[in-house]
Amino acid sequence: MRTAALKRKTKETDISIEMNLDGKGNYDIKTSIPFLDHMLNLFSFHGLMDLKVRATGDIEIDYHHLMEDLGIALGEALKKALGEKKGIKRYGTATIPMDESLARVVIDLSGRPYLVYKMKPPKGAAGGFEYSLFEDFFRSVTNHSMMNLHIIVEYGRDLHHVFEAVFKAFGRALQEAVSIDRKRKGLPTTKGKL
Repeated sequence: MRTAALKRKTKETDISIEMNLDGKGNYDIKTSIPFLDHMLNLFSFHGLMDLKVRATGDIEIDYHHLMEDLGIALGEALKKALGEKKGIKRYGTATIPMDESLARVVIDLSGRPYLVYKMKPPKGAAGGFEYSLFEDFFRSVTNHSMMNLHIIVEYGRDLHHVFEAVFKAFGRALQEAVSIDRKRKGLPTTKGKL
């Protein structure tokens, strides 16, 4: 079983994550940001990863600390669950529509963190939550999981739909990248190390 349990506590946030990469898409997520809960539910369900998250933070100041720290914790849990990465497919891609929106996510579990985040700067908020914080979240996930992550939003009008497409695509692309290639016994690289 490729699983991880992780706790991250700072003066600003308190986060615990349980992840099973070989799950069925079961989720139990409470971050104190309802829209983020919804997005992580979609990520878990469409990525067929079991995910339990408990996260609180100083959201009375703003949502930035919680978003960034949750990205750090999720990235570290993913890295831990992947272990040595033997036999994984390494690459994953998904293009997902959500009504008028279309998002593409491409992943390389290369061990070299890099985020490409291509969308028009999202303007808008839901309940005081700034959608622009998702870039910080994904940068933290990328840096702490050591993945190469490309998020490209081709088009979209409704920001809820845009981010639904992004999180569904992120889940499906990650599921493909972490899946086991039965033909490969070792690491999916000619370098000998990921």
